[in-house]
Amino acid sequence: MGERSGALTTARITLLLVAVLVAIVALAAVTGPYPMTLDDVAVAIGARLGDGPSSGEVDTVLFAVRLPRIAAALLAGAALAAAGAVYQGLFRNPLVSPDILGVSAGAGLGAVTGIFLSLPVFAIQGFAFLGGLGTVALVYLLAGAVRHHEPTLVLVLAGVVVGSLAGACISLIKILADPYDQLPAITFWLLGSLSGIRSGDVLGATPAVIVGLVPLVLLRWRMNLMSLGDEEATALGIDPRRLRLVFVAAATLMTASVVAIAGIIGWVGLVIPHIARLMVGPNFDRLLPTAMLIGAGYMLLVDTMARTIATTETPLGVLTAFIGAPVFIWLLATRRRGW
Repeated sequence: MGERSGALTTARITLLLVAVLVAIVALAAVTGPYPMTLDDVAVAIGARLGDGPSSGEVDTVLFAVRLPRIAAALLAGAALAAAGAVYQGLFRNPLVSPDILGVSAGAGLGAVTGIFLSLPVFAIQGFAFLGGLGTVALVYLLAGAVRHHEPTLVLVLAGVVVGSLAGACISLIKILADPYDQLPAITFWLLGSLSGIRSGDVLGATPAVIVGLVPLVLLRWRMNLMSLGDEEATALGIDPRRLRLVFVAAATLMTASVVAIAGIIGWVGLVIPHIARLMVGPNFDRLLPTAMLIGAGYMLLVDTMARTIATTETPLGVLTAFIGAPVFIWLLATRRRGW
């Protein structure tokens, strides 16, 4: 009876989150330097579907700028929140975020290298994506070379070392970069932004996110076992080393794909899983979709603020830090012992 009641409560929470998400999407669609109404949006969508004449400027702004940006914000928020939930459960630590193994630092190094070489945008995104994956692969190689130690601890320490090395390389490239052209572009990318997003960017990142999400959904019940620890998981008949590799690879793929198009956006994968866990509990079967819905809505709301609160667009990483830090402190102060 209690399980059924919990399922009903989770269903109500999911419906509420979906309704809030739809409202945020509607708000983002009509908000911006070029104001429009919901009627304008409906007319423009109807024209695209062949029901009525094209609406000119509204059509251009909506389909070329706002809808791709809305889609990118939803994708980035959902992917980072899902990756954060995976890492926190996998490492049994509520202070873990998606960049714990250096994926953000590696993606940043790849993108900064592309900007320094004056490559086109798609090549910079490709460098960022490969940099994120390559960094985590290097972390796993280093952790695999260290024997007779607790594997999770070695993995985290290797991530810290490789991430610090990638950060040092980024600093070196910033010193060598052209201060009038390349350095501003590098700085803006490292702070995170969706200002240059186009529909092709979203279409390019979506398959990688889906590929990373599939094993998380199929193996969601095993994540609960992984959170018990390696000895308990082995006793229950699963291979923790192999599963850890699958989960880390999936979460890394999702994180690298969105960092490649949006830059480094902190705090989302750290704070959002906490909020989701407060709402539906630690069961990964319920935690994953809840975190993704909250993360998608939160990122879209922050991006809408970023392009409207000032005449110059505010970097997403700045806003997520200003919002995420006090919320995280409040969560730590009000939560009970344990997690």
